[in-house]
Amino acid sequence: MSKIEIIDCEQGSPEWFQARLGIPTASKFATVMASGRGGAESKTRLDYMCDLAGEIITGNPTESYSNPFMERGKEQEDEARRLYSFEKDADLTRVGFVRNGAKGCSPDSLIGEKGALEVKSTMARLLIKIMMRGDYPPEHKAQCQGTLWVTEREWIDIAIYCPKMPLFVERIYRDEPYIQQIAGAVADFNIELRQMVAKIRSMS
Repeated sequence: MSKIEIIDCEQGSPEWFQARLGIPTASKFATVMASGRGGAESKTRLDYMCDLAGEIITGNPTESYSNPFMERGKEQEDEARRLYSFEKDADLTRVGFVRNGAKGCSPDSLIGEKGALEVKSTMARLLIKIMMRGDYPPEHKAQCQGTLWVTEREWIDIAIYCPKMPLFVERIYRDEPYIQQIAGAVADFNIELRQMVAKIRSMS
């Protein structure tokens, strides 16, 4: 079992980019698990692998794009975190990055010894659909289960937020068969990544 390393830094800071350099992270596990049409190689998976290979070879993080909309989303995540803490009377621990072997994640908070928090901000229309359905969007499954795998925790609350709307919260527990799928995909990805790095370095 790998040793879990909790890195205390501001998410989005130079230290944060350095901490996650060259390893697949939970927010990209869906990409790692992706396959192209007809079983062909996924272009987004290949692009991600090339990005990480470039980070390993150069020692520099891939450039990150930000715009005012994304910055507003970060502000809303802080608002959602405060609202969640108040409504659930939860003591949240902010962390920058969690590394566990050749994988990592950036949970929005850790909760006690067993839980974690993932915050998503969205538009009112989309939040209403989520609340009417009563279930979190499936596109977040790989990230949430991946975070539980990396942190070795039992549950994660996903909180979906839109200003002036009720906060949607759903508790997600470990899905061990699905986590094994993630683990297999990440292991294969990391093998291919090492091979790619070795091949590129051999050309110098």
